[in-house]
Amino acid sequence: MRLAKEFKEFAMKGNVIDLAIGVVIGGAFGAIVKSLVDDVIMPPIGLILGNIDFSNFFVVLKEGSKQAGPYVSLAAAKAAGAVTLNIGLFINALVSFGIIAFAIFMLVKSINRLKREEAPASPPPAQVKECPYCLSSIPSKATRCPHCTSELG
Repeated sequence: MRLAKEFKEFAMKGNVIDLAIGVVIGGAFGAIVKSLVDDVIMPPIGLILGNIDFSNFFVVLKEGSKQAGPYVSLAAAKAAGAVTLNIGLFINALVSFGIIAFAIFMLVKSINRLKREEAPASPPPAQVKECPYCLSSIPSKATRCPHCTSELG
């Protein structure tokens, strides 16, 4: 019974819930970026590079036992049991990673900018003097120390 209570307290903490929400949103964001890369970015790049379909850009390392090559697509090669080196899928994953890493970098950068608090305005060094009684820094025009309330000359 105590274990269930501890787990409930753990799960209801703000950080755990925030983390869960972040994971769900991150998964959805990853799916959007994957679609962006696979369906929007890579087709024009493949067209420019000579009609390369990156999702079907692969090298056969060993022909399949069910059917001999050449294979028209990666799906056909896998269906035949061929061992392939999927270069195009790896390139797609690299581009997706780059986009996600850049988006996270921009998000963290903007959050850090919002968190940055301006330092409290302190008088310039020339306008500060030291209290001879408590040794705290006080404005040079002060006649009484705000820390020890000593009267200054």
